[in-house]
Amino acid sequence: MRYTAQLGFVGVLFKDFRWAKEAPKSEMPLIVSTWHTGIKANRAAWDDLAKGGTAIDAVETTAKVEEADPNNQSVGLGGRPDRDGHVTLDACIMDHKGQAGSVAFLEGIVHPISVARRVMEKTPHVILAGEGAKQFALAEGFVETDLLTEKSKKEWKEWLKTAQYKPVINVESHDTIGILALDMQGHLAGACTTSGLAYKMHGRVGDSPIIGAGLFVDGEVGACTCSGLGELVLKTLGSFLVVEFMRQGKSPTQACKKAIERIVAKIPNYREAQVGFVAIDKHGRHGAYAIQPGFEYALKTTTQEIIIKSKSYL
Repeated sequence: MRYTAQLGFVGVLFKDFRWAKEAPKSEMPLIVSTWHTGIKANRAAWDDLAKGGTAIDAVETTAKVEEADPNNQSVGLGGRPDRDGHVTLDACIMDHKGQAGSVAFLEGIVHPISVARRVMEKTPHVILAGEGAKQFALAEGFVETDLLTEKSKKEWKEWLKTAQYKPVINVESHDTIGILALDMQGHLAGACTTSGLAYKMHGRVGDSPIIGAGLFVDGEVGACTCSGLGELVLKTLGSFLVVEFMRQGKSPTQACKKAIERIVAKIPNYREAQVGFVAIDKHGRHGAYAIQPGFEYALKTTTQEIIIKSKSYL
């Protein structure tokens, strides 16, 4: 079933959104973001994108919405800390030309996605990490901020009573917002930002800041990002794999499915985790696939604003 503006679902409040089961007809421009929170985030970038703005600006703007939201405890400000009480952030960004920037294990900066873009545009490097990334951010005019909110601190202190760590499928796995956009010039871009797994080991870096794992963009083919347990994605370079399957002629949904099947074939404990891929190709087609039920992405085009539920292996 497909839901379009003709059916009257565009512009209604979030509570009235219907759940689409298949990718609607391709349009340009478009933007997709992981999880239902992407509806609000997509809107922040839409006006500019619809007027001819660039995909790279759109994905950065969208990511910043969630990074600045203290109620989103998996991204940026208010993110759940590691087991030592530190909020550490990972992010990357990539454009249609293959330019990329990334920050990993960054503390004290609300918008790691913007720091990642500065790395891409102002340095000869791709990744800056830890204190070096923070030093660069401060030199670029970013303001240091305490990212640990009272809510997240209270939950962390409660967790410390047992200090037992076990990822919870489709609860803790809402640990990333990944965004992909196609602008009116036909250019693709992507961004990925996260505070990582709650109560992770201090120093842990997931897939989100790694080009080819949490995000990959090829302007001649398509783009992919993902959410879920980063270790599984890192071991298979999932987003790069999805784009390569699209290069071979697979649709975005087929390519995401093939990448999930690679995880299933290679990683014995895949049933204990969630990974969901979402992809778009250069023609504006989009799709997703996940290990577990529950993965979803938000789509916005000139005629649609919907949540699309992904199919899954299990």
